[in-house]
Amino acid sequence: MSTSEPTGDELLAVLATLANPHRLRVIAALSRERTYVSRLARDLGISRALLQLHLRKLEAAGLVSAQLELSPDGKAMKFYEVRPFAYRLTPAAIADAADTLSTDTEDSNRQEGARDGRT
Repeated sequence: MSTSEPTGDELLAVLATLANPHRLRVIAALSRERTYVSRLARDLGISRALLQLHLRKLEAAGLVSAQLELSPDGKAMKFYEVRPFAYRLTPAAIADAADTLSTDTEDSNRQEGARDGRT
């Protein structure tokens, strides 16, 4: 777990990633135990394709990690687990992070919101 404060762009990416109920449920499930995609999809009641999309976003934000393992019958299985993380959100921490935002962040967020139907 990193002890340094996240940059504005890093904090924005994490918050945007967690601003989805499916991804919050994935984090909750993986905080209890590491597991493979098919089982996690069954447990959460969502399709594997949708789960893979959310896992990719969580992995890109550094919140989960994956490892390929062989099952006893020789199948490759991708196991996911939560990476340790902690973010302290205070007005001062947000102000510090905002000072480090890159100039193209607003455009990126508008595009992301349009794709997610939030605009």
